[in-house]
Amino acid sequence: MPSPSLLREITAVRHDLHAHPELGLAEFRTSDKVAAFLTTCGIAVHRGLAGTGVVGVLKCGHSDHIIGLRADMDALPLTELNRFPHHSQTPGCMHACGHDGHTAMLLGAARILAETRNFDGTLVFIFQPAEETVGGARIMIEEGFFEQFPVESVYGLHNWPGLPLGQMAVHSGPVMACADGIDITVRGHGAHAAMPHQGSDVILAASHLVTALQAVSARATDPLEALVVSITRFHAGEAYNVLPETAQLGGTVRAFSVALQDQAEVLLTRICAGIGVAFGVEIQLEYRRGYPPTINDPAAAERCAEVATRTLGKPQVRRDLPPSMGAEDFAYFLRERPGCYVWLGNGEGTGGCTLHNPHYDFNDSAIPHGIRYWVALAETLLSVS
Repeated sequence: MPSPSLLREITAVRHDLHAHPELGLAEFRTSDKVAAFLTTCGIAVHRGLAGTGVVGVLKCGHSDHIIGLRADMDALPLTELNRFPHHSQTPGCMHACGHDGHTAMLLGAARILAETRNFDGTLVFIFQPAEETVGGARIMIEEGFFEQFPVESVYGLHNWPGLPLGQMAVHSGPVMACADGIDITVRGHGAHAAMPHQGSDVILAASHLVTALQAVSARATDPLEALVVSITRFHAGEAYNVLPETAQLGGTVRAFSVALQDQAEVLLTRICAGIGVAFGVEIQLEYRRGYPPTINDPAAAERCAEVATRTLGKPQVRRDLPPSMGAEDFAYFLRERPGCYVWLGNGEGTGGCTLHNPHYDFNDSAIPHGIRYWVALAETLLSVS
């Protein structure tokens, strides 16, 4: 269990980060704070990957084994509505997803591991920028993370509102979905609203397209495989009496496998072409691959579940929760190395406690559970023989 003095210190760190949030790839103050803390622990600090990324390296013993532990650092472009003392001091920016808590817990674990050194091998502490935006994990990898830090496996953690304090959810296989983006342009021939036969109605065609796209998950894919196609933007026209020339649609596709991503892209392309022919309009689909699905390695998930059971107690480790259709760029790390991404209980998940809510605040009571888990995981994976 972390000492009371360490918990007070880490809680203060968390509050400081919450009060000074920074957006992805602009976490300059945050990365300075992280680097300074690691340095005081005697941990070697490496900076520069993805601009604001910070990597701490701690070696003990003679083993060649290397594992990575990752926390994200960025905030969201959201105006905070809380008024507690540590509320955001940056207008239009807040830690509404708990990355301040993730960073603080990993720093707490780094302090303990640097002091106790009850492991044999090398720990790589990854403080990653831009999870919420451009995929800081992908950028770190493209800039040579695994060449500089050849970890054998990598592990992540996210707080989870709605999961009781002191509990942890561990999934074997998919834990988070992909997040692909779609932009659709429908082009036709404008006309007077009273004389629609003189044009080709892009609003009518686009409306049918919105409905038809729901057939992708309802009728064109295996109902036992989760797929969500959501149209979230629809813009067309400027006047009451004019049928416009174009309509713009946008949305997202979520799935738990690359194969289903591929299938969805083919099906969306086919439906767009068919609706275009049926209504005499031109439909252009831009399908952009976003974060891939987050897939836990089954063996790594079992190890994490065993560690969580020892640290939190067997009844507190959930193996029955379904995965989330949300996305997480930790998936890029898991595409390169085996590992596991777990959910840590953040307490009641209603109202302002939900993620990306302007009233959200990370639950400080979760800090000791996260620190204990990280320390136990590191000591287990790099056990002293």
